[in-house]
Amino acid sequence: MIMQVATWNVNSLPVRLEQVLTWLQQSDTDVLLLQETKVTDDKFPQQAIEDAGFQVCFSGQKTYNGVAIISKQPQESVQLGMPGWEDEQVRVISATIAGRRFINIYVPNGQKVGSDKYAYKLNWLAHLRGWIEAELHSYPELFLMGDFNIAPRDEDVHDPEAWKGSVLVSPQERAALADILALGLFDTFVEKPRGEVNFSWWDYRQASFRRNMGLRIDLICISHALLEQ
Repeated sequence: MIMQVATWNVNSLPVRLEQVLTWLQQSDTDVLLLQETKVTDDKFPQQAIEDAGFQVCFSGQKTYNGVAIISKQPQESVQLGMPGWEDEQVRVISATIAGRRFINIYVPNGQKVGSDKYAYKLNWLAHLRGWIEAELHSYPELFLMGDFNIAPRDEDVHDPEAWKGSVLVSPQERAALADILALGLFDTFVEKPRGEVNFSWWDYRQASFRRNMGLRIDLICISHALLEQ
């Protein structure tokens, strides 16, 4: 079964709900994973999404973080967070859709190399790896998608020299991501080259979008069983 899937750091779903629903209809997307929904569960626009003909699962908190999965088909075995990782920050949600496992992640930013938040990010990624390894045994057809807050390669950075050693591109972060992919996951952007540079994030404070000064930090990674399809 062919599915069209997408990931979107929406930076406040209440602010962008109309755009999300319009885009879902226009793009004919089957599964959409959202990060930074920035809304508590009691205020999540579930009814509006369901009225538009979609299924949704969600987990959120006030002001920060928050994740959701929107799909045309029913969702099963919904799981909030990562097992064994107690965290006040809401960054992970998973669901099975049409027999395929979708894991939606919003990786911590890390703030600055060497900071406490950077250490938290590396620990978070290490735990994620252990969990994904177990998930792959249970779900051969697995999507790991979302805002990874890591640019995997220099080709994914508009100016590698200017960013060298910074958070989002540091060797430790890239190594942590490489360890996760080494479990048997594939970065679809790399597996299906587009012949041009494409970024997914631009710093709004420097008019970076207009100047195409971006990074590719939002990824769709798939298991070998899906790659073969």
